[in-house]
Amino acid sequence: MIYEMRTYDLKPRTLPEVLKRWTDALPKRLELSPLAAFWYTEIGPLNQIVHIWPYKDLEERKRIRAAAVATGKWPPATGEFILNMQSDIFIPWEGSPLLPAGDVGPYFEMRTYTIAPGDQGRVQKAWAAALPARLKLSPVIATWYSELGRLNKFVHIWPYKTLDQRMEVRKQAIAGGTWPPSPAPGDTPYTTVNQENKILLAAPFSPLR
Repeated sequence: MIYEMRTYDLKPRTLPEVLKRWTDALPKRLELSPLAAFWYTEIGPLNQIVHIWPYKDLEERKRIRAAAVATGKWPPATGEFILNMQSDIFIPWEGSPLLPAGDVGPYFEMRTYTIAPGDQGRVQKAWAAALPARLKLSPVIATWYSELGRLNKFVHIWPYKTLDQRMEVRKQAIAGGTWPPSPAPGDTPYTTVNQENKILLAAPFSPLR
């Protein structure tokens, strides 16, 4: 399983029209493969949409995208509103849940960390040890690493019912003494080069909301 995350920066005040055109175009596209999530930013880099597509592998992605374009109905006619486009292919960590459908938000915190080259395995080991305690407080719906696009990335996505819940859960996690994850004594430390954070809300047609 792979996930393609497509991130588009939009011109200010164009989001409502973009969502309308996606609503019109999406049914034909969904005949070919499912959409996992469609979100827009509420906090962080504004005027941004994020849509996530699951595929079996890169070959399936290539075949389905060609078939979608061949319909003449895809992609949605939103090019006039787009300032920048980024596509990244992510692979789930072992044990990462598949993105669920349904009401698990409505707030989604997406944290993207850039890890020093060669440190991805060390990060996964530290997180594997720390996650069980953290998951007692709230769920994570994605722990992925980048395979194509922006390399050495690690993305984790956390749903919350309210922003107040997010603050309370994070306080409890830190107070527990095992969060954020860190290498066990004797393990080689890893280096986090950069950290990015955004709060996302779901479009009405997003399967994950």
